[in-house]
Amino acid sequence: MAFNRTCNQPSDIDRIIRLRRMRGLARLMDTALRIPGTRFSFGADSIIGLVPGVGDFAGAAISLYIVNEARKMGVPNDKLLKMLANIGFDAVAGSMPLVGDLFDVYFKSNRRNLELVLDHFGLNHADLDRSRS
Repeated sequence: MAFNRTCNQPSDIDRIIRLRRMRGLARLMDTALRIPGTRFSFGADSIIGLVPGVGDFAGAAISLYIVNEARKMGVPNDKLLKMLANIGFDAVAGSMPLVGDLFDVYFKSNRRNLELVLDHFGLNHADLDRSRS
C-alpha cells in the first residue's frame, strides 16, 4: 500500500483505487441490474436477501467491507456510525418477509455509504472517473 511519508495516510492514487473498488461493490450490491423500461434497479443485496433467515445478514456482512475500507482511509467515527446504521437498518428492514424484499429495491445502503465517504473527501463520482488517465 502506498503511503504519504509525511502524514502516514494513503496516497491519492491509493485512495482513488480504493474508492473505485468501493464504488464497484456498492454498484454490485445495490444497482447492478435494471428492470427494462423502468427507473428501478437492484443488485446482489436484493437477491441474497431472498434467502430466508440469513440472506439479509449475509448482505450486511459483505457491506461491512465498505465501512472497513472507509475506516482504513481515515473517515471519522461519526460517519462510520452513520454507515453502520445504514447497513443495520437495511438488514433489519430487509429481513421482513415480502415487505423487506421490496424495501431492498428502494433503500440502497451501500450507495448511501459510498456517498458519505466521497463527501468526506470532497469528491464525487465524476472525480473518480476523471482520474482514470
